[in-house]
Amino acid sequence: MAEASVFDEVDLAAQADVAAAQKELPPLDDAGLDLMFRRARSHNKWSDRAVSDETLAALYELTRFGPTAGNGCPARFVFVRTQDGKDRLRPALSPNNVAKGDAAPVVVIVGHDMRFFDQMGRLFPHVDTSGWFEEGQEKTETSAFRNGSLQGAYMMLAARALGLDCGPMSGFDNAKVDAEFFAGTKFRSNFICALGHADPTGVFKRLPRLEFDEVCTLV
Repeated sequence: MAEASVFDEVDLAAQADVAAAQKELPPLDDAGLDLMFRRARSHNKWSDRAVSDETLAALYELTRFGPTAGNGCPARFVFVRTQDGKDRLRPALSPNNVAKGDAAPVVVIVGHDMRFFDQMGRLFPHVDTSGWFEEGQEKTETSAFRNGSLQGAYMMLAARALGLDCGPMSGFDNAKVDAEFFAGTKFRSNFICALGHADPTGVFKRLPRLEFDEVCTLV
C-alpha cells in the first residue's frame, strides 16, 4: 500500500507555482543589481518629494514575504511621516541625525514584538508551537531580535526595488524611542531608517568593502 502523502492540495499547488517561477523568472539583470546593490547608497539628504500611504503599504506587502524562523514575523514598523511624529522622534536622535530625521519624508522605526509567539498559532498552524517560546527567555529575545533584523533588511531591499532610497541609522536612544512609541506594548526598537527620494548632493565617496577572500571560507 502506498504511503499517504504529507502534502495536501494547497501544498502541491505551492510546489507547482515554485516550479513555474523557476522556469519563468530570470535572475536580475545588471540594471536590477545596480538598483538593489551596486549603485545603491545610504543617503543623508532628501528631496521634498512625498511618499504616499499607498507606497508604504506596497513596501510592507513585499517585505512580509521575506522568510523568518517558524514564520514568526516578529518585526513591527512605525512609519513616522507627520510633523507631530517627527517632533516626538527628534529628542531620541543623536545630534548628527536630527537634520536627517527632520528632512526625510519618512523615518521608519524597525522594532520587534517580544511576544511574537502569540501569533504563531495563526502563522505556523500546521505545527503545535505551544512551549516553543516564553516571554523573558533568552532564546525568545534572540529570535525576536534576529528575525526582526532580517525583516528590517528585507524592508530596505523592498524599498530600493520600489525606487525609494534608504538612510539607515543606529544613532538614537532606543529607550526613548520605546517609551515614546511603544509604551504599553511588548515592542522594542532595533534601528531606524529614513525613506524617500534622496538628494544626491548629500552622498560621499563610497567606502571600501572587504574582499571575498577576507571574509568567506569554502569548506
